[in-house]
Amino acid sequence: MVNYCRVMGCHNRSDREKELQFYRLPKVIKNQGLEWEKLCEDRRHLWLASLQQNFDGKNLDNIRICSAHFISGKKAELYQRDSPDWVPSVNMLGSKAKPPVASPEILRFKRREDRIQKKKDYAAAESLLLLNKDKDTTDLTEDVMSSMIEELHNLRTENIELRVKVEARSQKYDVDEFKDKDEKVLYNTGFPTFQILWTVFVYLEPFLPVKKTMSKFQMLIMTMMRLRLNVSPVFLSREFAVSRSTVCRIFFDVVDVMYVRMKPLVFWPSRDTLAKTMPMEFRKHFGTKCVVIIDCFEVFIDRPTNLKARAETWSFFYIITQLNFLLALPPQGTVSYISKAWGGRASDKHIAENDDLLNHILPGDLLLADRDFDIQASVGSVMAEVKIPAFTRGKNQLVPVDLEMTRIVAHVRIHVEKVIGVVRQKYPILNGPLSVECLVCRDNETVTPIDKIGLICCACINLCDSVIDFN
Repeated sequence: MVNYCRVMGCHNRSDREKELQFYRLPKVIKNQGLEWEKLCEDRRHLWLASLQQNFDGKNLDNIRICSAHFISGKKAELYQRDSPDWVPSVNMLGSKAKPPVASPEILRFKRREDRIQKKKDYAAAESLLLLNKDKDTTDLTEDVMSSMIEELHNLRTENIELRVKVEARSQKYDVDEFKDKDEKVLYNTGFPTFQILWTVFVYLEPFLPVKKTMSKFQMLIMTMMRLRLNVSPVFLSREFAVSRSTVCRIFFDVVDVMYVRMKPLVFWPSRDTLAKTMPMEFRKHFGTKCVVIIDCFEVFIDRPTNLKARAETWSFFYIITQLNFLLALPPQGTVSYISKAWGGRASDKHIAENDDLLNHILPGDLLLADRDFDIQASVGSVMAEVKIPAFTRGKNQLVPVDLEMTRIVAHVRIHVEKVIGVVRQKYPILNGPLSVECLVCRDNETVTPIDKIGLICCACINLCDSVIDFN
């Protein structure tokens, strides 16, 4: 993103003047004490006053001032209030700013700072000598004093460098990095636009936990990156400069909030809504009776050490431990129902009959499914109907009527395969393998993390465009 200097009459920009730095307005830091907060507020007000412009109603975070407006070519630190570069002062009234040269004023200031610093170093060295009263101090020479002063100077320099790194880390993955960058938003979160990402953040922000190490927006981005990119907690800990345990704790906390707040996005639409928005492809063959298309998809997991859990999650088809989710899609292409996670040993028919799906079916509804869902009896008990491709078992070939209906069902049922593909492509965490910690309930909860993750991913898909053609 190109940064522009907001000083009146200055036309410096980051893509042309590579040698210049562009500074934001000083932020008010409120967690370092009242004196520190007062110092930040005074500096911010002086910077705004030096610009001599009206910024009412504008985002002050987007304001930049180039280094050409400082005497030494860079801004002073917050604690250096006596420095002439504590506030920009060069060419602030409209003339084009040029890279500054060393002036007598800044040279005098540096010499004065050096003298003050040297006195402080000597005082610190003398205090260290007083601590060693019992030792013979006659052997201490000027060389020892110089080495101690040099060590203090090196420690101070290291402290400043670490402070700069921490500040740079705190600004990484903030709002400005994603604003007006839809491609970056899509890559890191799966949302097509920044507007959708910001809407989700505003919706979740009052309920997100407060952490000193990360902002709420960074916590949401970190969680979405874990879902979207399926990267390890170790990678995220390095990117956000926190420990691995902090990443895992924040991830599960944000997932809990997203599960509760985004659960209403996965809902079963009313019959009138389905009839009014029925795509022509379904209306042509099934009228307005079709309510959902159902299918299952699998999520691979690590092998549990518990033998009973390993037996319940073992899949004889894939020869691996896995979980199964039942997905129901209305003809409009959104996800209207997702079941809890079932072990890989459970069949599609067993999941459809024993989960909560049949409680949503009304008399006269029509379901479309694959051959594995031989649930005509269960669906018939609620006076509904299910259409699956015809079987050739015991027949030489299908009769023309069954053959045509099988083609129609297979043609429209492919949409559920598309949506499942989109869910697993946008959020590869559902491809696995997932760790066992995602399968265990936390803090006496009744919903496992993998159930929450599955619903969150489907809710995020519902915020994107549908794969169904309505024409």
